Amino acid sequence: MPLADPFVATLQSWIEVSMRRSMRNFLHYARESGLSMSQFGALFHIHRIGSSGVTDLGEYLGVTSAAASQMLERLVQQELILRSEDPHDRRVKQIVLTEKGSQVLAEGIRARQGWLDDLAASLSFDEKQQITMALTTLVEKATHLKQAVKQNSNLFIEEHP
Repeated sequence: MPLADPFVATLQSWIEVSMRRSMRNFLHYARESGLSMSQFGALFHIHRIGSSGVTDLGEYLGVTSAAASQMLERLVQQELILRSEDPHDRRVKQIVLTEKGSQVLAEGIRARQGWLDDLAASLSFDEKQQITMALTTLVEKATHLKQAVKQNSNLFIEEHP
């Protein structure tokens, strides 16, 4: 069995450590706040797109519209979201975050990323500079890779209607 590329192995190790630390803090915050991962997923989705319908949210979370509606009702009761009629179609409900919902979401993000402050404090100025340069390169390359994949998939769609 061939040995893994040391670069890829190091990236995998970093991803494992960072995900474990991030998720541990986030899960702790979720338990303290009394929210499930699905509920946080709904809050993140609504925040990202600004407003969502029940069906769209259910599709995003991989649950039925009925299950999404029940979950959303609990978020309404906790005053984390507002559910209102779409002005163009009264049958459609629009869901937006409340100020409280935005605050809970921001606190969850801070909990997830809080350990990074401790990590940064443990690094020297030179280490921070080296890591910043390396991560900047990785972000640029990953972004370029993502754009290339998107362009290739668009070409496939154009060629195979």
